[in-house]
Amino acid sequence: MPKNSKVVKRELDDDVTESVKDLLSNEDSADDAFKTSELIVDSPEEKDTDVEEGSEVEDERPAWNSKLQYILAQVGFSVGLGNVWRFPYLCQKNGGGAYLLPYLILLMVIGIPLFFLELSVGQRIRRGSIGVWNYISPKLGGIGFASCVVCYFVALYYNVIIGWSLFYFSQSFQQPLPWDQCPLVKNASHTFVEPECEQSSATTYYWYREALNISSSISESGGLNWKMTICLLAAWVMVCLAMIKGIQSSGKIVYFSSLFPYVVLICFLIRAFLLNGSIDGIRHMFTPKLEIMLEPKVWREAATQVFFALGLGFGGVIAFSSYNKRDNNCHFDAVLVSFINFFTSVLATLVVFAVLGFKANVINEKCIIQNSEMIMKFLKMGNISQDIIPHHINLSAVTAEDYHLVYDIIQKVKEEEFPALHLNSCQIEEELNKAVQGTGLAFIAFTEAMTHFPASPFWSVMFFLMLVNLGLGSMFGTIEGIVTPIVDTFKVRKEILTVICCLLAFCIGLIFVQRSGNYFVTMFDDYSATLPLLIVVILENIAVCFVYGIDKFMEDLKDMLGFAPSRYYYYMWKYISPLMLLSLLIASVVNMGLSPPGYNAWIEDKASEEFLSYPTWGLVVCVSLVVFAILPVPVVFVVRRFNLIDDSSGNLASVTYKRGRVLKEPVNLEGDDTSLIHGKISSEMPSPNFGKNIYRKQSGSPTLDTAPNGRC
Repeated sequence: MPKNSKVVKRELDDDVTESVKDLLSNEDSADDAFKTSELIVDSPEEKDTDVEEGSEVEDERPAWNSKLQYILAQVGFSVGLGNVWRFPYLCQKNGGGAYLLPYLILLMVIGIPLFFLELSVGQRIRRGSIGVWNYISPKLGGIGFASCVVCYFVALYYNVIIGWSLFYFSQSFQQPLPWDQCPLVKNASHTFVEPECEQSSATTYYWYREALNISSSISESGGLNWKMTICLLAAWVMVCLAMIKGIQSSGKIVYFSSLFPYVVLICFLIRAFLLNGSIDGIRHMFTPKLEIMLEPKVWREAATQVFFALGLGFGGVIAFSSYNKRDNNCHFDAVLVSFINFFTSVLATLVVFAVLGFKANVINEKCIIQNSEMIMKFLKMGNISQDIIPHHINLSAVTAEDYHLVYDIIQKVKEEEFPALHLNSCQIEEELNKAVQGTGLAFIAFTEAMTHFPASPFWSVMFFLMLVNLGLGSMFGTIEGIVTPIVDTFKVRKEILTVICCLLAFCIGLIFVQRSGNYFVTMFDDYSATLPLLIVVILENIAVCFVYGIDKFMEDLKDMLGFAPSRYYYYMWKYISPLMLLSLLIASVVNMGLSPPGYNAWIEDKASEEFLSYPTWGLVVCVSLVVFAILPVPVVFVVRRFNLIDDSSGNLASVTYKRGRVLKEPVNLEGDDTSLIHGKISSEMPSPNFGKNIYRKQSGSPTLDTAPNGRC
């Protein structure tokens, strides 16, 4: 090449260099910081990574080890104590087998569509509840904060129930079981049965006096119950250790905590079928009372059970699904988990009524023996003539059929004098009609039935270990619904946050292990979750369907799943579900207004429960629980509507370095006509004005620029 050619080439190279310098000179004074920051161009290897543009939880976000682990976690969260002691009670109360029909209808109308909605937004946006609703509409960001508050309220008292189960579990390694017989009291002259126990029952006495050592009212604290305090501490330590690494630690435990309850339920069902009277209980449970289905109360209670059985509004569903891959078929997951939950409730109901049928037969046999002895006394005293008793009946060894025959004869012959005889009809149906739910079913009725089991300590250990596992599975989802959103939003260390969360919850939870603690559990259960969660889910539905847009949301689902979801969900989300939720909210408010605020207190002198109204301060606490749970929604709306707090350096307009990338989050997500869940923001749209600087300066940050797509 001639010498002058080399000169020309050098000049051309210099021109190119100068052009680049001219291009770089268009940047502001921040280019030095921009050049020295650790920004790299995406390498080919990184193009396959699962990255959501505009998200701060990119490659660093953990993921489930397998689809089975994720399904078990969702099942463990949705299947809880309510499936064992709430669903059977509602089934018995609201028409037996006929109750299953409204429950299934409402599961299809409310349960599965809303469960699918929460799964899909969590999976696509890959954040906790706070980040999800901030991302869809910053003004409705308070929905996520409200979910966290409700989760924390529920966690406070739910773990107390796990503590109770741990106490009974620890006491079950005895033969006979400590609640098998009433204790004896000795004084200087003689020994007698504890009067409080004699007036109630051995299991009732053990629950209220030995386990809770309960006071007579909510105003009477009575100090801490040290046994339950230790059990509560153990329960929170278990939860903390399981959750300290997030799904990386809890994901391994769900294999046991989610599957073990099914093993126990199946074992109980097989054992119960071999007991006398179990068929009577199951027949009673599945005998349909179709006329009850016409009552609005049945549908309201079925809707409430569907709502809470799936854990809607807690944020745990969103948190768990946020660790999924974006192409996961969450529609299949929603249907699968919903029906697993339903069949678990039916299985638990079969077990409960089989055991209660056996218990009813045992009590009925005692009743027949006691009343037969009374009839024999009346015969000896001449109150009843021997002639009216059939000759083939032996009252000293009478069967149930023969006793009922004698009872009917005496009732007809002694029509006017019969009430004075105080004879009991001893019908199994009367015993089965005594509706028991909640702690009364688990810690009184079921424990009493197990005392009559052969090898009763073994079955007691299995039962309460099952309750512990059911409770822990739900607690994992509840704590995840608190920790994940906060970690995603405020970028704190998950380990530190989990420990602080559990430690603070234990300290607050000491109010539940006072002698009056059971009354506070009832208060929190009645007021801290029902109304707030209904409002949260209604706002979730509105945010997706009417603020974000149901049509865009359906397009996002098609892009994410690879197929278009059924139009059924379109109509459910847009019309049916909001109307059903609003009706349920109104019905719940009306029912709460008509029901006097109060609790059932255990009166030691009467050895029975008595309904008491809350004192004035108790009413204030009840109202405060509802207000504090909902307060974040209007507060965040007002703050962001009127720009009371500068968000320019906050989470909605933040830049974070992750593995050499700049990750930008949108400053204002509202009014964006592109797909938010699809990951498009206004800054990603091609600029029509190419003469201007292609870099958009980050507001509030004088030293940093970012590229339109968040990468360089």
